[in-house]
Amino acid sequence: MPHGASVALHRNPRMSFGDDVRRLLPLAWPVCVGQLAVLGFATIDTVFMARYGALDLAALAVGGAAYMSVFVGLMGVVLAVGPIAGRSFGAGRLGESGTQFEQALWLSLALSLLGCTLLVFPQPFLALAQAKPEVAGKVRAYLGALAFALPPALLFTAFRGFNTAVSRPKVVMAVQLGGLALKVPLSALLVYGLALPTPLGEMRLPALGVAGCGVATAIVMWCQWLAALALLRRDPFYLPFGLNRPGMGRPQAAAQRALLRLGVPMGLAIALEVTGFTFMALFISRLGATPVAGHQIAVNLVSLMFMMPLALGNAACTLVAQRLGAADPRDARRLSWHSVELGLAIATLMGAVVYLARESLLRVYTHDAVIIAAAMPLLAWVMLFHIADAAQTIAAFILRAYHLTVAPMLIYAASLWGVGLVGGYIVAFNLGGLTPQAVQGAPGFWAACTVGITLAALALCGLLGWVLKGKRRDERREAHRATAG
Repeated sequence: MPHGASVALHRNPRMSFGDDVRRLLPLAWPVCVGQLAVLGFATIDTVFMARYGALDLAALAVGGAAYMSVFVGLMGVVLAVGPIAGRSFGAGRLGESGTQFEQALWLSLALSLLGCTLLVFPQPFLALAQAKPEVAGKVRAYLGALAFALPPALLFTAFRGFNTAVSRPKVVMAVQLGGLALKVPLSALLVYGLALPTPLGEMRLPALGVAGCGVATAIVMWCQWLAALALLRRDPFYLPFGLNRPGMGRPQAAAQRALLRLGVPMGLAIALEVTGFTFMALFISRLGATPVAGHQIAVNLVSLMFMMPLALGNAACTLVAQRLGAADPRDARRLSWHSVELGLAIATLMGAVVYLARESLLRVYTHDAVIIAAAMPLLAWVMLFHIADAAQTIAAFILRAYHLTVAPMLIYAASLWGVGLVGGYIVAFNLGGLTPQAVQGAPGFWAACTVGITLAALALCGLLGWVLKGKRRDERREAHRATAG
């Protein structure tokens, strides 16, 4: 059995909150660092564009919203490999886990065709944003480059989901950090250009602006996938999973149906969650370059904070799925609640610190007083938003371990779109004529989004409690039947 499996299958019925924290953190911190590296891509691009020009920053906001709307929804479908492979791993069926990963790769390739088509023809996103011609041209160039980044990004998503499921997130983190190290100089080179003297005269690499960000991302994504492929072929860890051989197995109809059955609701739920933000950017862009630039900085800062609950949610989903596969539902229940409690405690501390230091943090992004003034009122919501975001994220990940994805999807549709996005549109644009001046525009979207994410947190935590209570009741019935028998 590969390294880490014995730890994953270990059981101690007397484990306390502190014991569960020590089980969660070794899986959570590499995911957090790796996802921070991924978010570093967007952070670097945001900082470069904030210093390059307002039009390119606005194009980054609109183009980034379009790309994330496409990528994240498809990513959610591919990540169904995690709960499925995690259960097989917990039960000691390593070959089955490897097969599920190979099937996720086939699914990634199929979904890439759909995603690339949407990126190459982005007119629906441009129409929704009502982008001006000078911004729309930059958005098209940016998304055209990102169309080449999507296939390797989805393939690497399958690699990430599988490695997380088998308790090996550090290898993913290492590749992601390598990608970030390559992204920084490459983006700087392509965004700002370079002039080099040569014996034949000056050789000039033109400044591509926002399009350079997309080209740099595409190059890095392909490098990351090639690095992952090399690890799969050469690392002996993957031998028991049957992943060291050249090529891969053919698509299997049953396995694809299982991935889609779990993954489509997951993808829709994640898409609803993320597009609540990305569509905000598209709508706010109607207000002008400055409001959307302020929104872009605020979203990037909140996204950095989100890496903590995302990492804990991944760790909780992995351990709960493994414990369910190992037929230890009691341990799975305890891990579930301890994960939510830990996430809420950390989120409260992080939210308070960021709220108090918000002005200094904004100056890290830009020294433009106008953009800072646009972003400052948006961060007033950060503490409440982040606490609710942490709770709903961790609860949703744990529900995926129990293969429950349809109900969370419906909750997201009602709370994040119905309340957050639709309500935000009404408030921001003062459609009812009753919105106070202070929350018109971008602050109105953020106020409604905070209310929506809070409702989602309450509903998902309530659903998790109901599920866990039902599982415990079923176990007692089984125990009573066994005793009576």
